[in-house]
Amino acid sequence: MKQNIAILCSGGDVSGMNPALKRFVEYSLQNNLTPYFVYDGYEGLIDNNIHKASYCDVSGIINRGGTKIGSARSKRFMQKKYRNIAKQNLDALHVTMLIVLGGDGSFRGLHQFYKEHNIKFCGIPSTIDNDISGTDYCLGVDTALNMIKFSIDSIRDTASSFKRAFIIETMGNKCGYLALVSHLTSGSELCLIPETAYNLNAYEQKFKQEIQNGRRYFIAIVAEGINEDSEEIARWFEEKIGIESRVNVLGHLQRGGNPTVKDRLMAYKFITYAIDALLDNKNETIVCYTKEGFRYKEIDAVVNTPYQLDEELIKFINSPEATGD
Repeated sequence: MKQNIAILCSGGDVSGMNPALKRFVEYSLQNNLTPYFVYDGYEGLIDNNIHKASYCDVSGIINRGGTKIGSARSKRFMQKKYRNIAKQNLDALHVTMLIVLGGDGSFRGLHQFYKEHNIKFCGIPSTIDNDISGTDYCLGVDTALNMIKFSIDSIRDTASSFKRAFIIETMGNKCGYLALVSHLTSGSELCLIPETAYNLNAYEQKFKQEIQNGRRYFIAIVAEGINEDSEEIARWFEEKIGIESRVNVLGHLQRGGNPTVKDRLMAYKFITYAIDALLDNKNETIVCYTKEGFRYKEIDAVVNTPYQLDEELIKFINSPEATGD
């Protein structure tokens, strides 16, 4: 008898989810499983918006950003009575295995669901914030970084033409990963992230000297989770450095876009490992990607361990204060 398996997307969408859905259908059928899509995340579990999937459902979606089956943040799923309804809906369709593409909050809900109803699951880290403990890489991050790269390169053109400072704000919640990696790969002059203390006054003399030596513009990349907002940073450039400034909040364009080759390949691998785990009776795991490759980690360790940004990356930020300039 065929086993039934379902997949849903929860929380913020990322580019890479559609390639994951395509691989999910194909690899499920290869393993004699019947695949189901849960539309609109945990809300779809509650509303019984669950439908059998076929090759036709994933044809032509590998190059599309976002997620064909929708996503959501479900407050109802936090309540036990609605989790009970979700389990009843899965039972009615004889779905015994569940894959969830999401972030830390999604995994916490999944963990509680497993403890109450014992449905086998595997989680795939999928958030551009890249802030899930236990994994060095989350699905969608590479596409987000490339969207940011394109934006910074475009903004640099006008910054250099008009002798301006541009403050570019990235997403990431309380995690500075996107801002830090974008800083290191764009040649920006300033990077501010929540993980490190900073003192703008330490940059004042250095930046003024650079202007005297012919610098025409500055690019500053700031994470949305820092204490000051981007407008305050812009005012500092104008009042202290003496250069006209503009703020660009990149916002949700970072989540969209054509999935990069890396995210398509990572989606393929994440899904393959997830289905293999469920078939191997690993009933409550998260597929993580580390320097040692793909690893299965218990959900307790993932959701109960605070995320720490890579110390090696943080060391690459050298302020004038830190270097003695």
